[in-house]
Amino acid sequence: MKILIVGCGKVGSTLAEQLDREGHDIIIIDNKASVIDYITDTLDVIGIVGNGASYHILLEAGIETADLLIAVTGSDELNLLCCLFAKKASSCNTIARVRNPQYNEEINFIREEMGLSMTINPELEAANEMFQLIRLPSAIKIATFADGRVELLKFQIPKDSILDGMKIMSMNRQFNSKVLVCAVERGDQVFIPSGTFLLKANDKIFFLASPKIAAEFFLHIGITSNHIKNALLIGGGTLAVYLTNKLLANGIKVKIMEQNLDRCNELSEMFPEALIINANASDNNILAEEGIKEMDAFASLTNLDEENILLSLYANKVSKAKIFTKITRLAYEDIIEEMPLGIIVNPKIITADRIIQHVRAMSNRKGSNVETLYKIVGSKVEALEFRVKSNSAFVGVPLEKLELKPNLLVSCINRQGKIIIPNGQDTIQLGDTVIIVTTNTGLNDLGDILL
Repeated sequence: MKILIVGCGKVGSTLAEQLDREGHDIIIIDNKASVIDYITDTLDVIGIVGNGASYHILLEAGIETADLLIAVTGSDELNLLCCLFAKKASSCNTIARVRNPQYNEEINFIREEMGLSMTINPELEAANEMFQLIRLPSAIKIATFADGRVELLKFQIPKDSILDGMKIMSMNRQFNSKVLVCAVERGDQVFIPSGTFLLKANDKIFFLASPKIAAEFFLHIGITSNHIKNALLIGGGTLAVYLTNKLLANGIKVKIMEQNLDRCNELSEMFPEALIINANASDNNILAEEGIKEMDAFASLTNLDEENILLSLYANKVSKAKIFTKITRLAYEDIIEEMPLGIIVNPKIITADRIIQHVRAMSNRKGSNVETLYKIVGSKVEALEFRVKSNSAFVGVPLEKLELKPNLLVSCINRQGKIIIPNGQDTIQLGDTVIIVTTNTGLNDLGDILL
């Protein structure tokens, strides 16, 4: 597809890199010549310096023949204006990043009236992801397939775990468990494991299962999912507001610690049932007074990455809370991954992932069969859900007889709502949806799994 991206910050550049890798024709637009020069030097994309809301700039970029325009500048209004002009100039699809909570209540009206294909709110998406993980305390990552019937869960094997030193095939026999370990992250290495793969303490494993089976599996391996009853949020920004709404609606007590007094007053009006604390969270005595040791969940959500890192390190030391750390810059990603920071929350990366999922769905209508896409293990692995729409060489053939690409696993088959964790004798049938986990990025059709 021909895709125009307006705004080349972290989200825009991430989108350009991924969509270029997947073979789309990418044109990027940004006011800063230095940004355009850097991206065009590193990627095979066309760059235009200018205002993406300018009709003439859009024409220069080829909007009349574009399939999609994605507006991800730092301004909601500019993003919407870009999309409006794009719709007037062509019949292309449009995606706008809209962050302001004031627009959230009327976002459906905005989307319908402007004919937008999608709007994306980074902080709301991050809050949704955080709440999912709070709902399932044992997991550190969660994604859903097959209309919620299957979950892809990530968790870290603790020291002295029964899984330490166990082969995957032995795990399934011992627990009589219908889960499929489909990826293992060990340090900076990533494995798509076979049944003989030996698990070790501190491995981060990804497995597929139904929600019920996943809960049973955690019990089998001695990980209890204590229900989260309270949460302490540091920073009262937009992300904290969205998350607090969800937590309170589900009976979870919330404390928000915020330095700015005016913001505290606003938060008190928004959430009379929450406890709003006007204080500096860097003071350990205040954190102790507010009961950090008794918290079930702790989220450092300030606008300073360094402060969030230090706060989460302290929370990890003094409490058993499930910890979330907001990070917006990933210049030191490798170092951060080694720190006990709990779950890293990056709204910009989440936004880019959601938009790429939508683009894949659009490609589906243009010949691709990808229904759902998630990137895991720092985008090194893709988990894709394909729908089998026509008879192909692999239909009806036992999986053990298929010549599959290396580093690829047929992880799950959804057959009319019945979830199958497949073995070598199982087959793929017409009408199935099939989940593939692989390090081979850019698959567009289920037939691409074959050598």
